[in-house]
Amino acid sequence: MSKTMIALDFSDKESVMTFLDKFQEPVYVKVGMELTYAFGFEMIREIKKRGHQIFLDLKLHDIPNTVKNGMKNLAKLDVDMVNLHAAGGSSMMKAAIEGLNEGAINGKRPLCIAVTQLTSTSQEMMNEELRIAGSVQDTVIAYAKLAKESGLDGVVCSVHEARAIHEACGNDFLTVTPGIRLASDSKDDQKRVATPSFAKEEGCDYIVVGRSITKSEDPFQTYTEIEAIMEGK
Repeated sequence: MSKTMIALDFSDKESVMTFLDKFQEPVYVKVGMELTYAFGFEMIREIKKRGHQIFLDLKLHDIPNTVKNGMKNLAKLDVDMVNLHAAGGSSMMKAAIEGLNEGAINGKRPLCIAVTQLTSTSQEMMNEELRIAGSVQDTVIAYAKLAKESGLDGVVCSVHEARAIHEACGNDFLTVTPGIRLASDSKDDQKRVATPSFAKEEGCDYIVVGRSITKSEDPFQTYTEIEAIMEGK
């Protein structure tokens, strides 16, 4: 199973499919709000038909019953991973797992992970705008513990928090880390970023890579090189 998820941050379906045609093997992709809201679940089904694994990144956050029913329907898509906001609380997260189990295909539900703090969130923003006291890392670890207690499989976090989360929640608790850039790339709108090599050193289970692969002159070669780093080859 690939440890590198490719963020399909495109604005149209044709670009997605043209991009995926560049790959000689099935890969793990992240499909977010932009594509899902524009083209619906039919595109998800088409990507799955091509053999790719899908992390459906919709970040559910609502009352427990609504999230439960939403997750039940997402599970029927046979995607491999879904997520929600840990800030929704334990009852919501437990309800999400119930919904995924009810909608699971052949008894196998998607992995469910919780968003702790977005990688665009700075210390200043968290403290002053969101009115959450303390450090980003302390908040992330607290959310991770709550997610584990609620039955989730892991969290979305920054590379910089992955090691501490594994120490607090165990090595079997997954860390999925966006904000990955090659050393030569721009940070763009992300604040807490890191390279694939550093992610490997910090014990990240999965990394999410967008522009470094999608904007590459040879996306398959770049993906292969990053995956080799994550596999320790």
